[in-house]
Amino acid sequence: EVQLVDSGGGLVQAGGSLRLSCSASGFTFGDFAIGWFRQAPGKERVGVSCISASDDSTYYRDSVKGRFTISRDNTKNTVLLQMSSLKPEDTAVYYCAALRTYLPMSEALLPYFRDWGQGTQVTVSS
Repeated sequence: EVQLVDSGGGLVQAGGSLRLSCSASGFTFGDFAIGWFRQAPGKERVGVSCISASDDSTYYRDSVKGRFTISRDNTKNTVLLQMSSLKPEDTAVYYCAALRTYLPMSEALLPYFRDWGQGTQVTVSS
């Protein structure tokens, strides 16, 4: 059974940083791409970033490029999302999810991610 646990959210001032962590169990981690998504109040969940199973391809939505960095450690079954220069519009519940694929990462793959974590709240104050 695929299990993902998100953590690392919190309250931070605009311009600050947070690091989110997604810990995985119950599946062969190295066979799965991992994605981060977020859902702001009253809005749909959107893809933020994802990283390929082999750690050689990443995707970022335009609004976070240059501010967020995704990484993975296949020895620890963990994916990190380092978020810097945070803005109030980054406020949302952040979720990680998994997709069994070896394809290069792209926006087109985002609808296929499954097995969501429980979410972690990120609040950026102005």
